[in-house]
Amino acid sequence: MTDDKQLADTPPGFHLLAKPSGSTCNIDCTYCFFLSKEALYPEEKHRMTEATLEAYIRQLLEAHRVPEVIVAWQGGEPTLMKLEFFEHAVAVVEKYRQPHQNVQHTFQTNGLLLDDDWCVFFKKHHFLVGLSVDGPRELHNTYRLDRRGKGTFDLVMRGWECLRRHEVEFNILCTVNAANEKHGRAVYRFFRDELGAKWVQFIPIIERATEQTIQIANRGWSEQPGQKRLFYTQTGNLVTERTVGALQYGQFLIDVFEEWVRRDVGRVYVQLFDVTLEAFFGRHLLCIHAPTCGYGPALEHNGDLYSCDHFVEPKHLLGNIHQTHMLKLVASPEQRKFGNDKRDTLTRQCQSCKVRNWCNGGCPKDRFALSQDGEPGQNYLCAGFEKFFMHTGPTFNVMAQLFNQGHAPADVMETVTALDARRGPYAPCPCGSGKKFRFCHGDNAPASNFTGISPKRGGASDVAVNLG
Repeated sequence: MTDDKQLADTPPGFHLLAKPSGSTCNIDCTYCFFLSKEALYPEEKHRMTEATLEAYIRQLLEAHRVPEVIVAWQGGEPTLMKLEFFEHAVAVVEKYRQPHQNVQHTFQTNGLLLDDDWCVFFKKHHFLVGLSVDGPRELHNTYRLDRRGKGTFDLVMRGWECLRRHEVEFNILCTVNAANEKHGRAVYRFFRDELGAKWVQFIPIIERATEQTIQIANRGWSEQPGQKRLFYTQTGNLVTERTVGALQYGQFLIDVFEEWVRRDVGRVYVQLFDVTLEAFFGRHLLCIHAPTCGYGPALEHNGDLYSCDHFVEPKHLLGNIHQTHMLKLVASPEQRKFGNDKRDTLTRQCQSCKVRNWCNGGCPKDRFALSQDGEPGQNYLCAGFEKFFMHTGPTFNVMAQLFNQGHAPADVMETVTALDARRGPYAPCPCGSGKKFRFCHGDNAPASNFTGISPKRGGASDVAVNLG
């Protein structure tokens, strides 16, 4: 596999995302530029073969020097591979797993094809299933559409009900986009109160375009009648109409945080909140906000390995696992440079920023803006990141102090409650909305204007939120 010197320079573990069906999907989300990646393999059937599956699992287990190994399936839509493929995948894991290795299976899905057979399998093998939901019905159905242009909310909820019925451990992956960016609290409450979610991940939608491609990009990444599908690459300094605003993203996270910090610390886990707290102890658990990256490669259906799931494009192809062991590819000079560039190409504004320790410049894919000094390479979301980290930093600092003193970070809720009582219910809400606290994040907060799991108004399943 590797000689001793090479082994010393390799990462002890990494988080690889495998795409067994490539970019193929059974729905047609307007913002999903991954659909365009099928152009990389125009003559191939986008299905992972048994030989590639075997090579992937064997090499992944060989490559890990830490006992915890994650086998992560993503897409496209992985359920298109059918259940038998994953039953075989689990068997291959057991074939190559060493006695000291503990394997966690994860599976990201849009939920449309989930049924009792899938969920029995997930439960039996302790899969953690990520379910893609963008919020209540009207928000979800704005962009997450089927091939006929109809909202997928009801079909996703059918999958969620199946997961719940079989007690499958699940989390929610929610994109933050132009449709839901002003509704952070409503989105979060929907996940917590109606879906019973205990773990939530928010992903900003940022679709880049150039002056030449912006009009086509604004129409979405589906095939257009009489036109060739636009191939998406991380180029251009314009963004589509679906892209979340920078400050709006920061405010969305603050709206969620102000709800969470009063009621749910230690009960509901929001990925960004967890990693922000960890940063106070010098641990950076999410590549986006770590000083460097490069430990999250993406594996295509044919064995091609790319630097990152967001950089599946020819110039970031590391090689193919049928020709080169994946450990050599992950440890290659090209991949290490890819990861270190995250730190080494920070703008001067980033280098001197007050929130650098928490932010670290964000994801390189989003560094296409200009800094305050006119320097290229500033993160598009910079203003939102700064707003969020400056707003929440003092509270996370209290949580870190509580932990260092032997208390649970969740005890911060008592501190926040005391501050709320001192402030009074009619003072401005600390979220910055300008509303009185009682009627914003307080006990008399308004009910959501959106429908829940069951439609309450005729035709709600296909209503898109008004963005005007």
